[in-house]
Amino acid sequence: MPEFMDVHRNMTGITEEDLKAAHDADLAIQSEENVEFKSAWADPDAGVVYCLSEAPSADAVQRIHERAGHRADEVHPVPLRV
Repeated sequence: MPEFMDVHRNMTGITEEDLKAAHDADLAIQSEENVEFKSAWADPDAGVVYCLSEAPSADAVQRIHERAGHRADEVHPVPLRV
C-alpha cells in the first residue's frame, strides 16, 4: 500500500499530550478509510506536525484527518524509502 507524509502547520505550542490525543483520534477511525497511521512527530516551536501513514490515497488520509478535527495542510506521497 502507498505511504504518505502529511504536514500540519500553525500548531505552535502543541504538547506531547495534544499530539497523542490527535494521533489517537486518527487511529480510532482509520480503518473506515483503510488507512494505517504509523507515526506522528511535532516541533512545538515551529508549529509543525508530521504524520506517516499507509493508505489507498492522499484523499483517504485527508478524510480521516478532517473527521478527527485536524485537516492536514499538505499530504505528500512517499514513493521511495530506504
